[in-house]
Amino acid sequence: MNKFYITTTIPYVNADPHIGLALELLQADAIARYKRLSGYDVCFNWGTDEHGLKIYRKAIEQNKEPQKYCDEYAVKFKKLIGLLNLSSTNFIRTTDNNHIKAAREFWTRCLKNGDIYKKTYHSKYCVGCELEKTDSELDHNRCPTHPTLELEIINEENYFFRFSKYQQKLLALYDKHPDFVIPKSRLKEIKTFVKKGLVDFSVSRLKKKMPWGVDVPNDPEQVMYVWFDALVNYISTIGWPENEKKFQAWWPVVQIAGKDNLRQQSAIWQAMLMSAELPTSKQIFIHGFITSEGQRMSKSLGNVVSPSDLVDKYGLDSLRYYLLREIPPYDDGDYSDRRFKELYNADLANGLGNLIARVAKLCQGLEFKPVKTPVLSEKYRKNMEIFRFDLTLENIWLEIKTLDKYLDKTKPWQIKKPEELYEILVFAREKILTVSYQLQPFLPETSEKIFKQFSGPSVKSESPLFPRLK
Repeated sequence: MNKFYITTTIPYVNADPHIGLALELLQADAIARYKRLSGYDVCFNWGTDEHGLKIYRKAIEQNKEPQKYCDEYAVKFKKLIGLLNLSSTNFIRTTDNNHIKAAREFWTRCLKNGDIYKKTYHSKYCVGCELEKTDSELDHNRCPTHPTLELEIINEENYFFRFSKYQQKLLALYDKHPDFVIPKSRLKEIKTFVKKGLVDFSVSRLKKKMPWGVDVPNDPEQVMYVWFDALVNYISTIGWPENEKKFQAWWPVVQIAGKDNLRQQSAIWQAMLMSAELPTSKQIFIHGFITSEGQRMSKSLGNVVSPSDLVDKYGLDSLRYYLLREIPPYDDGDYSDRRFKELYNADLANGLGNLIARVAKLCQGLEFKPVKTPVLSEKYRKNMEIFRFDLTLENIWLEIKTLDKYLDKTKPWQIKKPEELYEILVFAREKILTVSYQLQPFLPETSEKIFKQFSGPSVKSESPLFPRLK
């Protein structure tokens, strides 16, 4: 089988999981399931980022050892696999021994190639981003992404990565692969950033100031900067460097990340791979943020929505549908309970649910022959390959509406001739099984229920798939 590897970013364990993370995980899950439908052997990776200053401070704040703090929070994140019905195959933690070994080996290779050096520097630092900030990136001397946090000043001797060395190689990568970053607007953004010139960045911290990190090889006074360590998870999770055969079987990767990760994923990480003499990623899909009434949803602003609460309130597949249909994959999207209920009733209860119920009732007492496994259309495949989950679902719902109109026109409930009725219902049943097949990447539980209900020789009425919300 052809192999396909997809990964999300890995979230910091400094707060409970939020709906923004759920969006990214479900986007990756939809692609992973789609690829499996297309005959691929799939590796789907995600996990937790557990080093760095913000994690260290959170642990100290709660009077806990950093490792114990991370262990407790990692469990909360891993529970999302069941909560969101993820088809993930790998869950990596950056405190795993195999990852730490890989991060140290990666450092050693970059150092050997002359891309890591030591110097004293002075910089403004956003703990929320775990990134240095230039004045041009700030808004009234605040980080736009974390406006409630005070910037900190770093003045110390650290190791630096020779990022500036890779400007032309990165531009050549983007030119050679015009779909390397999707959407095109994000590719244009990163090309503009790289063309302006790259500045070497710090890749270590003084251990006496910030001890929670991977030790720098051959320098006990320094630990790795959290981003340098964390990005290596994409290769450590597939066996690098110890299992070269496994690594080569799965690499390169398709990455999914938020727009605040554009530079790290599509420039910094790619330059790091070049430095370590490893192939670059295959493709990077950049999605927007989820807002709440137009305001960015973030831990620091305190307006985060819990995916667990939404699953309890509306059901899992309802949440999957809302996030994959309603939130634009290329731009920011707004969350509201009002819109959730509106979409649920219109599309799930009155649309799909009502269609399944009416056809099942008409089919009772009849015997049907097996049908061939449906084939995904070119339009379906094209939209999924460019991460247009919204358009794919829109087209599926057009098929649902078309079948509803067909039933309204033919009025099978009024037909007296058995042969004529049977012909209409054979057609309707096949269309429903096609819809069920297409829904597998998006609403896996619902898809399975529909398939079980309609794939056998007899069809029975069942309880509503999506009871209407009041």
